[in-house]
Amino acid sequence: MNVLLAGLNHRTAPVEVRERFAFPEEELPQALDALRSIEGVREALVLSTCNRVEITLSLNGGPSALPALKEFLTSARHADLATLEPHLYVLEDEAAIRHLFRVASSLDSMVVGEPQILGQLKAAYSVAKDRGAVNSFLDAVLGRAFNVAKRVRTETEIGRSAVSISYAAIELARQIFGDLKNRKVLLVGAGKMADLAARHLRRAGCGQILVTNRTHARAAELARQVEGTVTDYPTFRERLTEVDIVITSSGVTDYLLRVADMKRAMAARRNRSMFLIDIAVPRNVEPAVNDLESVYLYDIDDLGRAVEQNLAARQKEAGEAERLIEEEVRRLIDRLKVREIAPTIVSLQQHLESMAQGELEKVRPKLGEMTPQQQQAIDAYTRGLLNKIAHAPLTELRRAASAPEGESVIALIRRLFRLDE
Repeated sequence: MNVLLAGLNHRTAPVEVRERFAFPEEELPQALDALRSIEGVREALVLSTCNRVEITLSLNGGPSALPALKEFLTSARHADLATLEPHLYVLEDEAAIRHLFRVASSLDSMVVGEPQILGQLKAAYSVAKDRGAVNSFLDAVLGRAFNVAKRVRTETEIGRSAVSISYAAIELARQIFGDLKNRKVLLVGAGKMADLAARHLRRAGCGQILVTNRTHARAAELARQVEGTVTDYPTFRERLTEVDIVITSSGVTDYLLRVADMKRAMAARRNRSMFLIDIAVPRNVEPAVNDLESVYLYDIDDLGRAVEQNLAARQKEAGEAERLIEEEVRRLIDRLKVREIAPTIVSLQQHLESMAQGELEKVRPKLGEMTPQQQQAIDAYTRGLLNKIAHAPLTELRRAASAPEGESVIALIRRLFRLDE
């Protein structure tokens, strides 16, 4: 098959090394051109994300392309081998294909089951395809990888449970309210956690998002990004009567919401349910608020436990996903091996046919004029003889497609019948 994959990821290299060898998107076309200029390289793919840098090559055979690939990585990223080699992993043929399937299916990700890596791999494929760096072989491998990833998503639960604090908060809100389209949310604080929660809310189709923060400009920026509305920080408690979900992530050191605040809000709401998510440390909401009727309060520890349970569930599903991937790897390997012997089968058939026609042309003048029946008989005899001669080598070629010694069998048959001359 001649597939070579080399790279480094979050398991093998610290972030400062990954940053050193990462390829900006605008440099990918030139990188692909440089890789394809390496002797013996037919196709190339570069996958560069915050957690991994991987290069996949399909080769023509011959001398190993690994030294040239290392040279490319070090020269392109202005580094030395001493920086690269301790963190580099190298996979070939079946192992490389299995790795691509696992990456596409998010089994090799920092967070198992996260969906972003599949999109990143598809984007890398698109760049390589547009540049002419991916053709028939890697096309087949990557197309199968994308289908495998879809199958893993469809047939397992690996991506269906929240594994981030902010996303777990939104999933809990769904459990309480169901559809979030008609729900109004108040975000108190506009830091990273609030930003992530707001984006999840927007994707969930939340009806209206109010944002407040001690720094008005930060609140305005977050509101702009999620198509929300800014509410003044000094008076945000007055909006509690109209919101269904409150997410607090402010950096203050005292409680922003106390039992008295929530009692007033719930009385005005006539005890319609309210969901409070306190993801701040120190906490923004007085814990006793959870004792009020129709108030559901979760803090970061509650969400953390939910995330741990979901991560454990994903790891359990990963076992089933690995089984599916192994099944798909075997299926693709068998197809690729059959495809590898197809040129030899065609060459052998053409070679024997050419020999037969040559011999017929020599003997035909000696036979004189023949009737159509005689001509048909000679043709039938010739075909039968060719089939008998070809039967054993063709059988061995097809068997060799899935045999460990397949390459040597193919080489022997090509040599015996002089197919390379």
